[in-house]
Amino acid sequence: MILEQIVKDNLEQLEDRKSRIPLEELKRVALAQPPTLDLASALHGDRIQLIAEVKKASPSRGIIRHNFNPVEIAQTYASNGASAISVLTEARYFKGSLSHLRDIRKALRNKRLPILRKDFIGDSYQVYESRAYGGDSLLLIVAILTPEKLEELLLLSHELGMSCLVEVHNRAELEIALKSGARIIGLNNRDLKNFVVDLAVTQRLRPLIPKDRIVVSESGVSNRSDMEKLKRWTVDAVLVGESLMSAPDIVAKMRELLAAG
Repeated sequence: MILEQIVKDNLEQLEDRKSRIPLEELKRVALAQPPTLDLASALHGDRIQLIAEVKKASPSRGIIRHNFNPVEIAQTYASNGASAISVLTEARYFKGSLSHLRDIRKALRNKRLPILRKDFIGDSYQVYESRAYGGDSLLLIVAILTPEKLEELLLLSHELGMSCLVEVHNRAELEIALKSGARIIGLNNRDLKNFVVDLAVTQRLRPLIPKDRIVVSESGVSNRSDMEKLKRWTVDAVLVGESLMSAPDIVAKMRELLAAG
C-alpha cells in the first residue's frame, strides 16, 4: 500500500535529520520562536474558511505545478482571502521541504495567518521540528498513529502552543480522534490506501461530530458546486491544494471557491 510505503520512507528521512540536528538543539530553536497563531480561531466565521495549500506534487498526480515558487504562492493566498496556509513538507512523494515552511513563515511574518505543517508526523522530534521551522499548527493522521501516540503528540503540540488538525477517513478513526479530545477534525475525502476521492466521506461523518469541534473537509474540493454541498453539510473550513495548484489562475480559483462559501 502506498501509505505504508510513504510512512516507511519518511521514517528513514527522519532518522537522517535526527543525525544532523540533535533533539536538544531543535528544542532550543523551537522554544525561541515567536508566539503561535491560533488555527482554531482563524477557522471561525460566517462562511466556510479556506486553508490554502502549498503543494508541488502528489503520489497520485505527480508534479501538479511546474512553475512552483512556494513563497509567491503563499503570498497570493494571503492576499486573496485564505484564512490559513498549509505547507506540504514531505520531500520524496510531495516534493515539499521544511525550508518551504521556514521561508513562508518569514515572508508572512506581518500577516495574521496561521501556517499548518502537513506531513506524516509520528514522532515527537517532528513536533519540535514543526515549531522550529515556524509552524503554528500541524497535521496528525489517525490512520498512521496508535491512540496513545496521537494523544502524546497532541499534548506536546499544545505544550508548544500549536494547534493540531487531526485527520480521519472513517467512523472508527473519527471515534479515536474524538476520544483524544482533538478540537479540529479533518475529514479526508481521499482514501490514503488507494487515493480514491469521495466527497460523501464528509457527508457521512459530519453529523457524528459534536458542535463544539471545528470541522475541516479535506481533498476533492475543486469547484463552486463542491463548496455549496459542504456549506449545506455545515463544515467550518476546507483544505484545498490540488485544485488551486493546478489552476492557471490561482486568484480566480480562490474567488470561485470563496464566493460559494
